[in-house]
Amino acid sequence: MATTRKRARPDDYFQDWKQREALAEGMIPLVGRLSREKNVKCYMYGRPLVNRSVYEIMKAHRYVRQVEGNELSEKETFPVFNRLSQMDLGPAHIDVGRLAVGFAVEEDSKSELSLEQYLNRELASLLGSRGKPLDQPQDVVLYGFGRIGRLMARILIDKTNGGDGLRLRAIVVRKGQAPNDIEKRASGLRRDSVHGAFEGTIRMDEERQSFVANGNEIKVIYADAPDEIDYTKYGIDNAIIIDNTGVWRDEAGLSRHLKSKGAGKVILTAPGKGNLKNIVAGINNDIIEASDKIISAASCTTNAIAPPLKAMDDEFGIAAGHVETVHAYTNDQNLIDNYHKASRRGRSAPLNMVITETGAAKAVGKVLPQLNGKLTGNAIRVPTPNVSMAILNLTLDRETTAEEVNEFMRAQALHSSLRKQIDFSASPEVVSSDFVGSRHACIFDARATIANGKQVVMYLWYDNEFGYSCQVHRILEQMAGMNYSVYPEEV
Repeated sequence: MATTRKRARPDDYFQDWKQREALAEGMIPLVGRLSREKNVKCYMYGRPLVNRSVYEIMKAHRYVRQVEGNELSEKETFPVFNRLSQMDLGPAHIDVGRLAVGFAVEEDSKSELSLEQYLNRELASLLGSRGKPLDQPQDVVLYGFGRIGRLMARILIDKTNGGDGLRLRAIVVRKGQAPNDIEKRASGLRRDSVHGAFEGTIRMDEERQSFVANGNEIKVIYADAPDEIDYTKYGIDNAIIIDNTGVWRDEAGLSRHLKSKGAGKVILTAPGKGNLKNIVAGINNDIIEASDKIISAASCTTNAIAPPLKAMDDEFGIAAGHVETVHAYTNDQNLIDNYHKASRRGRSAPLNMVITETGAAKAVGKVLPQLNGKLTGNAIRVPTPNVSMAILNLTLDRETTAEEVNEFMRAQALHSSLRKQIDFSASPEVVSSDFVGSRHACIFDARATIANGKQVVMYLWYDNEFGYSCQVHRILEQMAGMNYSVYPEEV
């Protein structure tokens, strides 16, 4: 899709920067109004632009150079934002970067279409639309408020916008020992050693037993079991419960949530046991039915490896493979050497590499049945607090080259239906901390690819906390019945 033009070098870099900086600053109110007033979410090649700073917007523009082989200037995208703000649009997710590049392609082909005519054509089905993603707001409750719970809260609050979609109404926790328990829960949301400070304001309301984050009142409900709560007492009804405790992982245990008045459905943020549907957004979410009451969002590693495995199997065929996970340590391990029921996990997590097991390779068979029995897997926990890597050592059905694999994965990350799941990096300098906060299920590292005949080794980074939480949120939207139109349309 890249244009045939190469951007001319500016005579004065500083003046060019100041002009583009001013345009990016002007985009902020346009993006905000589109989100609040029309429920139109703007993106730049998959990177969200709502509530982003001037420099974050400019970095999103710069990213396009890496993936399209061409510069994309704010001078090209600002007219698109400006025109979108004037159009009568219904709720949608619009990738402004792709639209801008698409218009550049039109210009290169000597098309006589104006920008207005081009956007009217590309967004024809969205013009005059009055539909809403949901008939009424959907209540959401976080059962547990650990690493995934707090990040899910951040995502839900960030995406509240006009309030007619998903609404975080409560968290459920056990009563803590401290007298200022609510303040401590709110503080856990406000500050994060890995993901940084919460973007917004948080205030406590002890009298109402809640805290308020960016205007969202979140009740703090104390309970020791999932079936002893009356959510309707808090004004919550037909809620989707996100269980991120990992305590109950089969249908019998998770069904206890549905015994609580006001609970409607349950999503487990861990691999489900028994006959529970294990869902990876973008891969097998089409098997979710309206009648499903309980599903699992699988594991962070399964979410990271399933998308590239599906892509590679569809294109090259996978005869066999091994998955080695180099995983950040988690709360399940000890800070210092101490007793642990699992082998090796009792050793100090910040000081050791720890060989352990992973069920992700086997779990892929539940998500991609065609790969059942073809993969083995193992894991090494390493002394980093977040961002992991999956190394896929695959035997393919046909020979290939590293160049072919890299170009194929680049196309998957940019132009396929998996572009929300697979990101692409061609930088020779990236390390794990560069991917903290990635919203993708995985990031394909093109510089690390090895190919020898039918043998291919692929390296995939993934934010095992935030990237996974974004995958859970995508499933949550589907369980709630939310359906945003996406433009340009996926192929």
